[in-house]
This record gives sequence, C-alpha cells and structure tokens, in this order.
Amino acid sequence: MLDSLKDNLRLALKKIVGASDINEELINELCKDLQRALLAADVNVRLVLEITKNLKERSLEESPPKGLSKKDHIITILYSELSKMLGYSGEAIKTIDRKKTDENLINFNSDKKNIILMLGIQGSGKTTVIAKLARWLSKHGYRIGVIGADTWRPGALTQLKMNCSKINALVYGEEGNKDALEIVKNGMVFFNGQPVDIIIIDTAGRHKEEQGLLEEMRIMYSIVTPDQVFLVIDGTIGQQAYNQAKIFHENAKISGIIITKLDGTAKGGGAIAASSATGAKVLFIGTGERIDDLEQFSPTSFVGRLLGMGDIKALLEMARNLEIQSDENQAKRLMSGKMTIEDFYAQMENMGKMGFRNVIENLPGLSNFVKDDHLDVLQQKMEKWRFIIQSFTTDEKKNPDIINEARRKRIARGSGVMEHDVKDLIKQYNNSKTMMKQAKGRQMQGLLRRFGLG
Repeated sequence: MLDSLKDNLRLALKKIVGASDINEELINELCKDLQRALLAADVNVRLVLEITKNLKERSLEESPPKGLSKKDHIITILYSELSKMLGYSGEAIKTIDRKKTDENLINFNSDKKNIILMLGIQGSGKTTVIAKLARWLSKHGYRIGVIGADTWRPGALTQLKMNCSKINALVYGEEGNKDALEIVKNGMVFFNGQPVDIIIIDTAGRHKEEQGLLEEMRIMYSIVTPDQVFLVIDGTIGQQAYNQAKIFHENAKISGIIITKLDGTAKGGGAIAASSATGAKVLFIGTGERIDDLEQFSPTSFVGRLLGMGDIKALLEMARNLEIQSDENQAKRLMSGKMTIEDFYAQMENMGKMGFRNVIENLPGLSNFVKDDHLDVLQQKMEKWRFIIQSFTTDEKKNPDIINEARRKRIARGSGVMEHDVKDLIKQYNNSKTMMKQAKGRQMQGLLRRFGLG
C-alpha cells in the first residue's frame, strides 16, 4: 500500500538519521523532500504546504523532551503532522469495546438503537462495505439491522441481501419502491420492533454535481438524525476525494471515513487526506474482497509503516516516560541537595518563564530587596549561561568542580563569553547548591512546589 510514498519518506528520513548535526538547512531539505513525496502521492497541495510549514516551525522552535534526541524529536513531529492529515492528534485509536466504546473511534449510545447513515460516491463499493462493517460490528457484540434505500442502482437491494445473509444480518427493503425517504421511514418502524443495536442505512451513490441526490441526502439526514454518518471513498480517485468529501460534509455532517480500493494505487494519499475536508477520522480501510477484509485504521501503525519505524506510538510513549522520569529524578536531586548544573539552569529557566518578578514578590523577605534592574541583569545572565552550559562536556556538567583555568578558557571561547562569565555561573550554581543542602530540602520543597519549579 502506497509503496512509492513509503519509499520517498524513508529516503527523506535517512538524511536526518545520517546527519551529524541538525540545522535549518537540513530541515529545509527534509521539508522539500516531504513535499515531493506527498505531491507524488496525490495529496492536496494546500495540505502539503500546511504540513511542511508546521514541520519546519516546530523542528526549529521546539526543544526535544529530556531524554530524546533532536533527530528522534523531528521524527515524532513528522509523525504528528502526518497523523493530523488523517484527522488524528497523534494518539492511537483503541479497539471498540462492547460496554465502553472508545470516543476516538465510534461513539455509540448503549441506551438506544443507534443509526449509521452510509454515504458514498458512485462506484465506491459502499454496499459491499456495509456488509463488511456489519460483520465487524457483529464480531464486537452488536446486533445489526440494515435498510436498503439505494433506489437508483439496479440490483442494489439484491446484492445487499446476498452479502448480509452471510453474516445473518436482517435487511429491510422494498422492491419496486423508488421513494428512498419512504423506504427509510418504513424501515425505521420495522426495526423498532426488532432486537437490534445498530441500524445501518444504505443510500444511493451520488456525486457532488448531482443536486437532486444531494437534496435527497439532506432531507434523509434531517429525518433520520443519525448517530453516525460514514462516507465511503474510492481510494483510486486521489485528490478528487477532497472536494467530494467537502460537499458531502456540507450536506450531512460526516463523522467517519472508510476508504476502499487502496491496493495498487498511487493516489491513495489523496484519498486519505480527504478526512481533512470534514475533520472526520479515517475509521476503516478496505483490504480485499472477502467479508472480513475491513481493517480498523490505526494512524500510529499506518504512519509508522510509511516512516519505516513500525508503530511509532512506542517511540512517543518512550519520550513521554523519559520526560516524566527526568522530571522526577530532577526533583529528587533538588530535594537532596545533589543538584546538577543543568538542574540549576532548568529551575532558573522555569522561573524566567513565570516571570522573575512574580516569583520574587512571593518569596518571604526578598520582595523588598530585589530591584527591577537586578532582575534585568539576571535575565541577561540567563542568556549567557545557556550557551556556557552547552559548551560544557558531559563530565563538566556532572561535576563543575573539575573546571580549571584551561577548561574555563575553552568553555569561554566555545560559548562566546568572557572567562568571568563562566566563573559567575559556577559561583551562582555553588551558592544555590549550598543553600539547598543547608535547607535539606524541607523549606525549599514547599517553595518549589508552590511555584511549579520542582
């Protein structure tokens, strides 16, 4: 599936993975490669530009979570932006639960008969998908009834009954009746007395130019007031899917998208991107002709496969866990008086984000002694300290006491500051560390928590 897009994305990522340094030039190159890959997959130009714009801005502006490298962070950003194209925030969707349906997939109400209105473009395979969806829902514990209201295509009801007979789903239809709205009304009355949980309504395939059928769809939507509206899209139509999905959504609010015929087409990217026209998620993809060939769509595994990384959710969870663990370890070091120089800077940075004046004013005994011009000086020092710490070796960050005159000169040259600036940082760090030890963490613990610094 989408082999060309997959290959092009992996080639783009190889440049990032193999690079010795991540800079703006490399990120620009990644964005250009990504643009070429998505355009070749027939993704809408507007979406491509939006994705690459966000990728560049986030890659340049965001700092990686503690414990995650810059390279891995850029990959997670790329994953996130591709997932947004599919209507997801970056989290995995979970398997539907009979008792508690996941809100990220399909939100069914267990206290009533739920109605799914199925819409689709002519030739999208909607009738076949209905049987597959009924099968999938049946396997998850739901009892299904189907109303055949496609009065335009000859043999549509016969095909629906034949497909649904394989899964013992009850079908209501009226041969010879061309009034789709009447059939739906009668079908709803019929299933009122039947032991079903979900009613799926099959409708005629239609096109955005067919005003008569669009009007019928609008009226049907208002009469039925469905709980879910699923749009079935043929994966071979590419970018056309965007405008089609937009028109359907304007007439009947689409809540989920099912894509068929993705195998063997270079235009699958355009069809998948159609979800952005409605804000709805891609819920399922058709993977073959058999009744069981309907796959729950997982953005994490799908995008992960495109990037050649398997299910990237594991990487995101690792980053999140590392960040949490890092914060916990930092707090423990602060409370025990074993603060590292990076811990010291992180706490000063947090104070800066909240505003030094806001913090100082709430520190008993200090608010009257610290002047605004002192705070300005502290802010300027912070800028220098960041570059100085970046010039430290790993050993120097762990133990600044090893920094002698030769090391101090090297650090000053590397960070573009004077030697006395390096001395000043180390002095401030040692003073803070001494204060933490003397307080033994007790008084400071409450203070840090109060201001969200620990």
